[in-house]
Amino acid sequence: MKKFVIEDSFWSLFPNAKIGIVICNGIDNSIRNKEQYAEMISEAEKEALKYLQNAEFSNNSVIKVWREAFQKFKTKKGARSSIESLLKRVHNGNHIGTINPLVDIYNSSSLKYALPCGGEDIDKFVGDIRLTTAVGNEEFIPLGTDENSLPYEGEIVYKDDKGAICRCWNWREAVRTMLTEGTNNAFLCIELTDESRIVEFQNALNYLAKTVQNNLGGTSKISILDINNKKIVIE
Repeated sequence: MKKFVIEDSFWSLFPNAKIGIVICNGIDNSIRNKEQYAEMISEAEKEALKYLQNAEFSNNSVIKVWREAFQKFKTKKGARSSIESLLKRVHNGNHIGTINPLVDIYNSSSLKYALPCGGEDIDKFVGDIRLTTAVGNEEFIPLGTDENSLPYEGEIVYKDDKGAICRCWNWREAVRTMLTEGTNNAFLCIELTDESRIVEFQNALNYLAKTVQNNLGGTSKISILDINNKKIVIE
């Protein structure tokens, strides 16, 4: 039985963080209506503009909080949070393309609520998955390349027994566990470091779970982890 565990090395850096998990089982992620998901993303892009009221992109609070978080651990040069990457595209007028339903749904959730969202295929995990600091020898093949790119020692990563599956907390994910049209069981996450946004965090989780279940079937279960609740069973 696989578990998701957040280790103390993470909590020592981010004691007030909350990690929201949506476990989706028995879903059908095969592409049916690309126009539907393109419209979903387009609407989310419009909603995301409310988080970018400051003309100086880096001065918007949803950007500042993640830049400050990334300063607390060693990161690859130029690495930014996934929500900054999405909002930067919106800020520059570049539309987010469709990939597959699960990714489109979590990108929409991310944009609507200005929080990092990500996802992995549970069936591709080797052993338990952990949010922790890297040793520095974890295998990591990022999307778009076939070269091993080891994380730095002390870098925040999601990893399993085979290697890292997401580097620099939520910056770049591995091809090995990525969501595909054939994914039936998914591990989706939303990350919060700003305690003042707990309502938006909860709303984002509810939107994510409901939208996946309504569109892809199966079941979706929400769990919230914090320093007092550090692990859950994911299958």
